[in-house]
Amino acid sequence: MEVVKNVVEIISFMCNSEFWRMAVLWTLSLISSYMSRFYQTLFLQESRCYPHCSLKDSNFASPLVARPICIITGATSGLGAAAAHALAKEGFYVVLVGRSSEFLSKAVSEIKSRNPGACLKAIKVNVSSFESILEFKDSLEQWLRDSNLHPSVQLLINNAGILATSRRFTSEGCDQMLATNYVGAFCLTKVLLPLLENSLVPSRVVNVSSFTHRNVRYRHADTETISGKFFMKSKDYPYACIYEYSKLCILLFSYELHRQVGRMKKSQHLSIVVADPGAVKTNIMREIPSSVATMAFAAMKLLGVLQSSETGVSAIVDAALAPPEVSGVYFFGGKGRSLNSSTLSYDAGLAKDLWDASCSLFEELQTTTYPT
Repeated sequence: MEVVKNVVEIISFMCNSEFWRMAVLWTLSLISSYMSRFYQTLFLQESRCYPHCSLKDSNFASPLVARPICIITGATSGLGAAAAHALAKEGFYVVLVGRSSEFLSKAVSEIKSRNPGACLKAIKVNVSSFESILEFKDSLEQWLRDSNLHPSVQLLINNAGILATSRRFTSEGCDQMLATNYVGAFCLTKVLLPLLENSLVPSRVVNVSSFTHRNVRYRHADTETISGKFFMKSKDYPYACIYEYSKLCILLFSYELHRQVGRMKKSQHLSIVVADPGAVKTNIMREIPSSVATMAFAAMKLLGVLQSSETGVSAIVDAALAPPEVSGVYFFGGKGRSLNSSTLSYDAGLAKDLWDASCSLFEELQTTTYPT
């Protein structure tokens, strides 16, 4: 009986148009990204590659910032945990952010077992909740004071993300996937900007996106869309479309913040870059029937594009350790390589509309959380 139930669940899932969108369009966009990288390597050689910059470099050295602070969201497993391990080895004091205290403790223990000298701090945060983000900011500032650390942050990696296959809402009324993948990243960056700008050495925001953003064609960037209300009009939950859109928003937001920082002299030491890890075997597909996820991973492995977290994290590490002057760049494929993202992602007008809508939503959430 259980077997029949599983077969019915698989067939039902595979009959949904969102599944075929993932199976076909996501595969094509991934292959397109690798083909672009191949073309670049073949004809442009090293012109779009960036070396790692050591923390011992003079650009990062300061008596008051002996060990730079790095904050990583979604750090309990997968790419986030791999990034925490890699950057702790590089000399960062890594603040692991996640929704589960149990999983945070486990991630810290695993990193410590591999690197006993790692400096780690775990803080429970739900990045889909604006209230939780504000509480995190207060906790972080209190920890910096109590630890006699400089009141600043040198690196913020917005890595948290989910692929939800059913419609769910946050306590603040936003679609949970959009809130986790984009709105939370925007709000967290906005509340931490003063600490990033206060850094005595170059600071950076690394936003994790995905090749799936290349499939987005519509140009909606208002509060109704980024909160998820626009997608409520669909009878079935368009999870693949929403996931793609959230990853496009990350890019538009990154490039707009890059432009705004460039116009502010006091913030010119702050850079904003994007990292796309490619296809990585993590638990992001946990809401997809296990047999379907297994088949998907097998197909990607057959194509030679499936990576482990330890390998896939290279794009994030490249973005984090690129020279301080590098900003507005989309890293993909490891070895310091970068690509152009989709044409739509460079639409400055759309990015400005998204920025304005995101700021409006930020103010609305702030008012709701702390009414006057």
